[in-house]
Amino acid sequence: MNSKRVLISGGAGFIGSHVVRLFVNKYPEVEVINLDALTYAGNLENLADIDNLPNYKFEKGDITDEEYINDLFKKYDFDGVIHLAAESHVDRSITDPLSFIKTNIVGTVNLLNAARNHWNGEYENKLFYHISTDEVYGSLGETGLFTEDTSYDPRSPYSASKASSDHLVRAYFHTYGMPVVISNCSNNYGPNQFPEKLIPLVINNIKNMKPIPVYGKGDNIRDWLYVVDHARAIDVIFNEGKHGDTYNIGGINEWTNIDLIRVMCRVMDRKLNREAGASESLITFVKDRAGHDRRYAIDSSKLMNELDWKPSLQFEEGIEKTIDWYLENEKWMKNVIDGTYEKYYNRQYEER
Repeated sequence: MNSKRVLISGGAGFIGSHVVRLFVNKYPEVEVINLDALTYAGNLENLADIDNLPNYKFEKGDITDEEYINDLFKKYDFDGVIHLAAESHVDRSITDPLSFIKTNIVGTVNLLNAARNHWNGEYENKLFYHISTDEVYGSLGETGLFTEDTSYDPRSPYSASKASSDHLVRAYFHTYGMPVVISNCSNNYGPNQFPEKLIPLVINNIKNMKPIPVYGKGDNIRDWLYVVDHARAIDVIFNEGKHGDTYNIGGINEWTNIDLIRVMCRVMDRKLNREAGASESLITFVKDRAGHDRRYAIDSSKLMNELDWKPSLQFEEGIEKTIDWYLENEKWMKNVIDGTYEKYYNRQYEER
């Protein structure tokens, strides 16, 4: 680890909180600054276990505020940036595309400009790492995998905004010589995920015997990766990735939505001591999402072969761990659903 002070944007979110925790615990000599605007999906309760560690600091701020971002670079003199902050829920992007344009495009450019201006061409031991999504590649047919050379074909305002930010990061590498890396990841699951996303939504609805909404026929296919494995991949790419390169991160776990939900129903019936089939009876098919991509699947062979990474869990084991976490952390879920989690910042920071 060459960096001594790392900015992690979006570090109170689902994936970001796991990355922050990994870096803070693994690199005690590195100062980790977590920047998050604490919008609906940012939850500092995700990081309560490391909140008082000496190499961790939290800054509440918005990446769309150019002056604030510039001041933050002056304050901390960052060596590295791991950029996760993003609007990421496809349904929200369909109803409110402009907020995705502002955060995912303008916010990324603000960070790129602040890094370029602050580093001023002195790029030794500096790195801007941009975290993206496999959705920029569009939709696959029944066969084939997304590789780092797959042409971009985004289908939603969310994926289009992420595709734009990817292009801008590459442009700063080619135009200004800024050291950058990009990774595009498949669907993540695991602890601390905001319950609008599929897996925690299904867990919560099953637990409360509420209908499980399934788009269309439920035959859309996704590749699922346990979030801790994604954090591990980010760690190795940040430390060993080749500047200017892109790395695809996937779980080698393709499931149709309906098959995934049925597996979860069976596991939940067993863990809740319910009659077999009780949870599956909650499945309710609803009108398909506009522009719903048919299939995503990632080829992670470059990351595996060049940087010696591989996922540690297959889906069946990972979903057991995930369901156990949500069942054991009912208070966390309750705080998210009723909005109590939003008060954590005031308790921990403003009242100190």
